[in-house]
Amino acid sequence: MKPISISVLTICGIDELSQARDTPVSHVLSMLDPDRLDVDAFQAYAPHHRTLLRFHDIIDPEPGKVMPTATHVEAILQFGEELATSRANRHDGHLLIHCHMGVSRSTAGMLSLLAQLYPEEPEDRLFERLRKIRPQAWPNSVMIGYTDELLGRKGRLVDALRKHYGHQVEHRPDLATWMKQLARGREVKMATRI
Repeated sequence: MKPISISVLTICGIDELSQARDTPVSHVLSMLDPDRLDVDAFQAYAPHHRTLLRFHDIIDPEPGKVMPTATHVEAILQFGEELATSRANRHDGHLLIHCHMGVSRSTAGMLSLLAQLYPEEPEDRLFERLRKIRPQAWPNSVMIGYTDELLGRKGRLVDALRKHYGHQVEHRPDLATWMKQLARGREVKMATRI
């Protein structure tokens, strides 16, 4: 993929969207629960391109909930392709990705785009980039699994995710506690100590 002329990368939750508009946003990727009303914060933004995906932030099937699927991740990667092809129409840009809390779906989305944009970059380095953008990143493991498959990373993204979880468990144990409370203990168990 060619450079995308994006100099600002932002990940946030819904409650941070009003602050994020301080730097003009050119592209938005929103990931919300299917039953949640759309957010109105974008009405105060300058004109921008926005893609909205709807699925729940879960890693195991639950009654009445929509699992992340390969189709959702394909849509994220398509968003990345569109971002790359729109480069000729702008000098610079600001990509904002958000979900409810800015911790799981949005960080998985950003990691997917980084992996797409930098196909030769080591996977551990991609997660380092992600932590610089959003220190509390805990990417949804199902989404990362699909990204790994779709980009032909041969399990390397999932292995790097385990190390990332290990880093987060060591440096941000509150995240591990929170994930266990959210029925995401399987991801905490995935953590590889660093």
